[in-house]
Amino acid sequence: ALLPVIWEEISGNGQKYVEEMDKYSFSEYMEMLGAPKRVVDEVFIAMSKALAFVKPEDLSATVVLTALNRFLKETEGSKMAFLDGAPPERLCKPMVERIEQNGGEVRLKNPLRKIVLDDQGKVDHLEIADLNSGKTYDLNADAYVSAMPVDILKKFVPDQWKAKEEFAKLDGLEGIPVINVHVWLDKKVCDVDQLMFSRSKLLSVYADMSNTCAEYADKDKSMLELVFADHVDGTDKWIGRSDQDIVDATMAELHKLFPKEMQGANVLKSHVVKTPLSVYWSKPGRQKFRPAQKTSIPNFFLAGDFTMQRYLASMEGAILSGKQVADEIQRAPEFKGQYPLVEIPGVYGGWRDKVDVFPDN
Repeated sequence: ALLPVIWEEISGNGQKYVEEMDKYSFSEYMEMLGAPKRVVDEVFIAMSKALAFVKPEDLSATVVLTALNRFLKETEGSKMAFLDGAPPERLCKPMVERIEQNGGEVRLKNPLRKIVLDDQGKVDHLEIADLNSGKTYDLNADAYVSAMPVDILKKFVPDQWKAKEEFAKLDGLEGIPVINVHVWLDKKVCDVDQLMFSRSKLLSVYADMSNTCAEYADKDKSMLELVFADHVDGTDKWIGRSDQDIVDATMAELHKLFPKEMQGANVLKSHVVKTPLSVYWSKPGRQKFRPAQKTSIPNFFLAGDFTMQRYLASMEGAILSGKQVADEIQRAPEFKGQYPLVEIPGVYGGWRDKVDVFPDN
């Protein structure tokens, strides 16, 4: 059933074909090609939930086909990587240090209150609240980049912009709820050093961090990180439940999946992180709503997984969008000569030429 993807890739039309399949859910796509339903129910349900936290019938075929296309094209396309430690220390702190070393500044507890426009409809300044002092102030810049999730961005779009195509079509996009569960156990239940996919109705992907990361290494006890994704018909009935309910449900599901390994395992401690609006929901037909990083506003740009880039709704997609927006700012006529034009590695990789989502105007 997947031979069309392979053939289109060989013929040089792989990405174009993948984009055109956005009109189908992955279940519809597999049915159209004559694949047995059990293949979707037993194999691709795990891949669908791993990629987008939803079932194959709620997911655009483009998402799964994009992943398969990357596996076909890139030598290390299926390679998994883990952050070796807690994100605040091992990810956020180094990023802040790099920004500050290069003359930048990171301001915490300074949320955006309003995007203020000038007479021409461009950004004049941002109104920022300083929660430390309780005051507000105006922030002026040459270029403004929004990296807000799409649901939050929609709340800040000025009325004057709402009729513009790239902002109007944001209404076709929405975030999806996701819950992350961290469980420390009093015994070793797994020796697999890899990210694992699940066919469970509740659990999406998980890993035993005591095997995958040196920071959490323990030969006697397991530390599991799991994505709890019970997304059904646009709602998540677990997002409003207590942390203990979620941990209990997680443990019950693990006992179903691994009755032998989980026998006698007790929870030493746990931590639940709820994200009511996470990555955008990549259901069928959403590709046409995704904006480019460059907008019709000369000094305003967009970044985020929902913007058009080849890795769709993912952390990798969000990061790639940041590289693409930096490239767009460098090349914008308004800023020509102000910033050194440098080659940003890994921005397009030939993908830009195959998908017409970057209009010159």
